[in-house]
Amino acid sequence: MNILLIGYGKMGQTIAALAARRGHTVAGIVDLHTSQSAITDFTPATVDVAIEFTHPDSAFGNVAACLRQGIPVVCGSTGWLHHFEEAQALTKEVGGSLFYASNYSVGVNLFFHFNEYIAAKMAQFGGYDVAMREIHHTQKIDQPSGTALTAAEAIIRNFPAKTSWRNAPAETPTELAVISERTGDAVGTHIVTYTSDVDTLELSHAAHSREGFALGALLAAEWLPGRSGVFGMKELLEL
Repeated sequence: MNILLIGYGKMGQTIAALAARRGHTVAGIVDLHTSQSAITDFTPATVDVAIEFTHPDSAFGNVAACLRQGIPVVCGSTGWLHHFEEAQALTKEVGGSLFYASNYSVGVNLFFHFNEYIAAKMAQFGGYDVAMREIHHTQKIDQPSGTALTAAEAIIRNFPAKTSWRNAPAETPTELAVISERTGDAVGTHIVTYTSDVDTLELSHAAHSREGFALGALLAAEWLPGRSGVFGMKELLEL
């Protein structure tokens, strides 16, 4: 495939290296040194798909520009979901293709799957409280991470004792504490902990490198062209 990379930080560079190993071509790069309008230099005739990993402030604009150009777009930026309904509406309006995930790691998406199952089971049997912790590198801007938010929302849906989340220790029993730590160059760790008077159960995922995220994004980019609508890892992995 011919791929347009939007964002060329650590993730963009990892995706580019892995794309080459998988036989793809990076047909263009839009980054901090080019303007958002540079996306209009590309069309479905020149690129098959765009992969977007940038900043919360620019993500929606980049996604919208790709959709208006008729370019399928895989977005991995987090912190912009207050615009997600707009993105869904635009995708429908133009008959476009948008793939969004807060985390592209296959392992993390299995973590999401098991997180929902465990939350429902723990709620069924009672006697447990639940909290979450996420650890990332110091350059990560948004907190909680998009992965933590996805997991927190799933817990709230399946564990009725929790009705909201708080990015700090819980102040009431109905709040889910989501504690964010930023340290060193940690790639990403997420831990959900259930505690009772008699035991503790933890579900955790720790990423060792960015390559797992890059592989997931490329799998999405290979899967998306030719489809219309808004998709995520559940569709890709058939979870």
